[in-house]
Amino acid sequence: MSMYCYQCQEAAGGKGCTVKGVCGKDEKLAKSQDLLIYVLKGLSVYSVKGREVGVINKEVDKFIMEGLFSTITNANFDRNVFIARIKKGLELREELKKSLIVAGVKLGNSKSNETWVKKILSFLGVKTEEEVKLPEAATWFADNVEAFDSKAGSVGVLSTKDEDIRSLRELIIYGVKGLSAYMEHASALGYNDVAVHGFMHKALAATLDDTLTVNDYVALTLETGKFGVDGMALLDKANTESYGNPEITKVNIGVRNNPGILISGHDLKDLEKLLKQTEGTGVDVYTHSEMLPAHYYPAFKQYSHFAGNYGNAWWKQTEEFEKFNGPILMTTNCLAPPKASYKDRVFTTGVVGFEGLKHIEANAEGEKDFSAIINLAKKTAAPTEIETGEIVGGFAHNQVIALADKVVEAVKSGAIKQFFVMAGCDGRAKSRDYYTNFAKEIPNDTIILTAGCAKYKYNKLELGDIGGIPRVLDAGQCNDSYSLAVIAMKLQEVFGLEDINELPISYNIAWYEQKAVIVLLALLHLGVKNIHLGPTLPAFLSPNVTNVLVENFGIGGITNVQDDIKMFLQ
Repeated sequence: MSMYCYQCQEAAGGKGCTVKGVCGKDEKLAKSQDLLIYVLKGLSVYSVKGREVGVINKEVDKFIMEGLFSTITNANFDRNVFIARIKKGLELREELKKSLIVAGVKLGNSKSNETWVKKILSFLGVKTEEEVKLPEAATWFADNVEAFDSKAGSVGVLSTKDEDIRSLRELIIYGVKGLSAYMEHASALGYNDVAVHGFMHKALAATLDDTLTVNDYVALTLETGKFGVDGMALLDKANTESYGNPEITKVNIGVRNNPGILISGHDLKDLEKLLKQTEGTGVDVYTHSEMLPAHYYPAFKQYSHFAGNYGNAWWKQTEEFEKFNGPILMTTNCLAPPKASYKDRVFTTGVVGFEGLKHIEANAEGEKDFSAIINLAKKTAAPTEIETGEIVGGFAHNQVIALADKVVEAVKSGAIKQFFVMAGCDGRAKSRDYYTNFAKEIPNDTIILTAGCAKYKYNKLELGDIGGIPRVLDAGQCNDSYSLAVIAMKLQEVFGLEDINELPISYNIAWYEQKAVIVLLALLHLGVKNIHLGPTLPAFLSPNVTNVLVENFGIGGITNVQDDIKMFLQ
């Protein structure tokens, strides 16, 4: 087969993409991403050894974080970016080697030992037989595209022959990819956690260790969930300390008469910069997909030209971007290959990219110049109206906890019988209409807790309220899934329950890409059981690994709306 990728829910045939990714990436791009992950694993080996002796390289931390994020589904389709990252990763690895040797770390079986490393080791009096054996990913080196392509074919997913070990390794890698997204967003706001970076490197390096058993990898999988909670908590802190606690907000989904810029993805810092630079220009700013929850933050409400939300979930961009008329700024993943009809209006920034699109880089101070987007916007027509009205959101943990007395009373009185956590992702598959129908058919005495673009399956339905509490409580982006965990833990405390699973909360989560994976692992770490995933279970879970998750955590899939509602309400 020319490629093999099964990291997202759209894996072809429920097994894996072998010719071209359903997401749009081709064989060469897929293999370049595989090779970058291989290089990041090798770099992580040295980072782990460095941390043992107090050597922490912040440039390496940032590079690994951004490298992981760039390989998430629908983040970057530009092969040139990955070639450059591979080269940079190998350079950083050699620099880190030098730092470790100076620090007295004994390195072995490195190809470069034939030159300067051997001389330094000899000078330090380190004997070859005492040297630490290194995996091939930590020693392989090349400096040209042909050699990269040659190597890429042997380091992908299928290079691990044991199906269960492969499944667990990929589950960990995809969890760490999701975690890297949370860390990148927090980092953009000046928040970092050295321990989380260290764990990501430990996890990557561990996937090279052939002495580890299935049980070892199961334990590491749960540890990934623990650091997933830490990463989400850090991002929650970064967002709320930077922009205030989200509050209940009505968001306009119609349009104004001014030209506009549409911002999509997840990065709030990029939005802040864009709003500041567009102030007083006569250009409005609209959010799309996962940027909708930006309207819930107090800090963004000061901008009168912050017009509203345009459109729906990421996968509808191929029709909605065309109708928007103005330029679009993609800040993170969730980019679909653009159509020729609007390609010249799409700009990318951060880790996101697509060959031929205009990319806006940050300068040395981290600032970005969006003047090219603003100047283009001034020449375009106002957005074409595709819908009207308002949607309500802003139910992050701080806001829901403020309503705790009201919620608890509604539960005690029987007005609210059940909560359904329906967080996660939306996607193209027709089978995802299940979530719309599920929301329509659950009883009127139930509440939906949501985060992520999965909400677009039901957040515009007229589902009413319970005693003034909307039946859909939107906590924000997929990045804000931490809020749902905090809400559950607060309710557990209020009701005096020993086990979080005693709460009247059912988990019916839609997943699509790797950020959903880290959310799942975080929930498992918190002790949540009986989570149901759809529209299909991950292709990267082997039958044996699936059985472990079923037997220990009650993980399940979905069937049909009527039967699933009965099952959840029993």
